[in-house]
Amino acid sequence: MQEKQRILVADDEPEIREVLRMMLGSEGYEILEAVNAEEAVEQAERVDLVILDVMMPGESGIQACTRIREKTNVPILFLTAKSGEHDKVIGFSAGGDDYLVKPFSYMELLSRVKALIRRYRVYQRSEKEEGKIVFYRDITINQELQTVQMNGQDISLTEMEYQILLLLVSNPRKVFSVKEIYETIWKELFFPNSGNTVMVHIRNIRRKLEKNGESYIQNIWGRGYCVN
Repeated sequence: MQEKQRILVADDEPEIREVLRMMLGSEGYEILEAVNAEEAVEQAERVDLVILDVMMPGESGIQACTRIREKTNVPILFLTAKSGEHDKVIGFSAGGDDYLVKPFSYMELLSRVKALIRRYRVYQRSEKEEGKIVFYRDITINQELQTVQMNGQDISLTEMEYQILLLLVSNPRKVFSVKEIYETIWKELFFPNSGNTVMVHIRNIRRKLEKNGESYIQNIWGRGYCVN
């Protein structure tokens, strides 16, 4: 029998946790709960998805996300009462994968959850099956171990950052538009706001790979991105 997929719901409001537990539990998911950031960080490695409230007492969801990213690449779906682009950029910069604004509908929540878990499972499975090592300059990507190294030093990337870097490095002579990157990696239709998501992830990759001010990813004005 297939093991149940686990979802961690981290929110300080009991009503929100109860609603999510009922909604997702009825779909066959096993639900774990956390009432603060500390509990969320402790349990994150045990699940297939983290649903994380941005505004929690004490340490915020953004801070918790940063700490979770030090341990695991599990997908993180932020819950927030804010819908501004600035808030989304902060969430993506911390390593979040998606954003859901309260109040949300049952179908919207379910579609986001299924998409994130599906991509994560496909990502894990495909990397194990391919078993390839990709070299680019001083970067080594081991698809079997799902690791990225630069000059022998491990580089910690989120799932989406890893996928974007692998896409660009595997096609060193191709310039990818923002739309192509989004639809290839997220496997969803591109909308105007989707461009910000791609740009934030590329900025994170650049920061993590930065070496003496040297950039590995080049922005071709008016066309898109490629490896330098």
